[in-house]
Amino acid sequence: MIRLCIVENEALVREGLRRVLELDPELEVTGEACDAEQALAVLRAAPPDVVLLDMRMPRGGGLRVLEELERDRSAPPCLVLTTFDDADVLLAAARAGAKGYLLKDVTAEELGQAVRCLAGGGTWFKPSLTEGVLRGLGSLRDGPAPREHPDEPLTQREREVVRMMAGGYSNREIGSALGVVERTVKNHVSSILAKLGVRDRTRAVLKALEKRLF
Repeated sequence: MIRLCIVENEALVREGLRRVLELDPELEVTGEACDAEQALAVLRAAPPDVVLLDMRMPRGGGLRVLEELERDRSAPPCLVLTTFDDADVLLAAARAGAKGYLLKDVTAEELGQAVRCLAGGGTWFKPSLTEGVLRGLGSLRDGPAPREHPDEPLTQREREVVRMMAGGYSNREIGSALGVVERTVKNHVSSILAKLGVRDRTRAVLKALEKRLF
């Protein structure tokens, strides 16, 4: 059973999420909160396996929750739920420690997949959802930012791997899709982390988004 906490300031949205999630016999909503302060109190009292987190809330918002949880290495992973593909929101959330990002119009099936992925230690930054964010990143920079750079350190295969990492795939699933053994994928992941100068998969995905590698 995967225990969930829903952090959302709109009561109707919380109720809808609870009903959808609890249709799945493997998911259980064990906590709810309507703002950042209440969320932190609930999460400390009864830590869930995954947090579903709205970013725009009273009394600190989702960013405050992420920053507080990031200080605790045993804190549960957070899946950000938002209404719009917003570059500022996604990048701020990922930098603060979010492990996934979904729009609120997501299907019940994909929401369940994302929850399971995070509960298993993965990330869920689907490339199809980040296309708008990548366009937004261009407007945040001084001038256009091309996808390809002459000094780009990642190989084509490494870019394929990091794209699948963003989609929440495990090393075994990536290996199966690419036709290589899991050990080879692990080597690619280690190389990606080293080349991007990051220490984990989530930060690798964030850096790949910033550098527009997929």
